[in-house]
Amino acid sequence: MVRELVARGYKAIDTDDGWCEPVADGRQRWRVDAIRDLLSTEDAAVLFVAGCEENQVELHPWFDHIVLLSAPVEVLVERVARRTDNPYGKAPEEFRRFLDDVEFVEPRLRAVATHEVRTTVPLDEVVTTLLRLVDA
Repeated sequence: MVRELVARGYKAIDTDDGWCEPVADGRQRWRVDAIRDLLSTEDAAVLFVAGCEENQVELHPWFDHIVLLSAPVEVLVERVARRTDNPYGKAPEEFRRFLDDVEFVEPRLRAVATHEVRTTVPLDEVVTTLLRLVDA
């Protein structure tokens, strides 16, 4: 998603790429100060921030839109199994954590999201929908 937005000329970051720090339980959290600095100084007309961590709620007031990208759990499981660019979810403990996140975190995200976009359609359609949502 981020690569496609960048390819179309938009500023987009994936918070997994240097915007997070590890925590003791093996998870990670957003580097809130770094992301807040980015949001307060960024001069792009539109900035897309992709990622999800428990402490992101601290930054919700800084966002114009919070978009939940969703898919049925069966589709998500299939995507985790076949992806090669990210090992997260491959180990049994991580896979259980992934399933727990879908069950318990996704509803919380849905409750705060300003929009939800189903990602079961081709990537081009998902990105086009996102751009429409933010009037880009």
